[in-house]
Amino acid sequence: MASPQPRINQAAPSVRTLLLTSVTMTFFAANSLLARFALRAGEIDAAGFTAVRIVAGSAALLLLMNFRPEGIAAARGHGSLRAAVALFTYAFTFSFAYLSLNAGAGALIMFAAVQMTMLGIGIARGERPRPAEWIGLIVAFGGLVYLVSPGMTAPSTIGVGLMLVSGAAWGYYSLAARDVRSPIAATAGNFTRAAPLAAGALGVIWRLGHVHASWFGIGLAAASGAVTSGLGYALWYFTLRGLRTSLAAIVQLTVPVLAATAGVILLGERFTWRLALASAAILGGVALALLQRIRR
Repeated sequence: MASPQPRINQAAPSVRTLLLTSVTMTFFAANSLLARFALRAGEIDAAGFTAVRIVAGSAALLLLMNFRPEGIAAARGHGSLRAAVALFTYAFTFSFAYLSLNAGAGALIMFAAVQMTMLGIGIARGERPRPAEWIGLIVAFGGLVYLVSPGMTAPSTIGVGLMLVSGAAWGYYSLAARDVRSPIAATAGNFTRAAPLAAGALGVIWRLGHVHASWFGIGLAAASGAVTSGLGYALWYFTLRGLRTSLAAIVQLTVPVLAATAGVILLGERFTWRLALASAAILGGVALALLQRIRR
């Protein structure tokens, strides 16, 4: 017997879905700001930031599950080991990439990789983006190529490579959320399974003597884990029910623009025309795909 094909949502997203998506994208951008601020200032090392972030996210979600009818025990039956490994891979490479990337460039590279991963898997599963979505993808991808092309303001090669891996892992993690029954329980289960992986990686880095943290750095990592990651990812799992895979991939490219703008305003990062033009291309591509889908 042939296995059932995944359900493909062809409808335009509802107003509620668009509002939830806007909130979730803001949380994602905040993750980039918190990580960059903590790591740039040397308040905490990258492995420590990852471990605190995942453990705090797990604790916050389990606490939230305690007030739900299904209880904490339900987290064991939701989520999966593969999703947890993807979550850990995303968070670990994300933190180390931000040692050499600023908030805006890091978010641009990551979510371009997310987009390509999700669109590729969506197409393999039988989903066909509309012509406007293809044009939006090409325009947005062109913005990414321009951003990372060689030049005086091009970002670090190592940082770019790590962030591409992070984006691919997040793309897979997002797709693992499409048919979950309980977004909060699934997110709690994934964070709980990822916590030992993060602790193990921290132990290895500790043995190498590269671990340091201030209370302020721990607080930033905990805020990233408990609020913008834990709650944000649960909202994302819920939001994905109302978005086609292709549109879910494209809409995430609004995050870099938010992160870049906030990085200049809040973190004092340098404004460059390369970043501005790349952001404009990516945002334009997203708007083209999204508006065409809403009109249909």
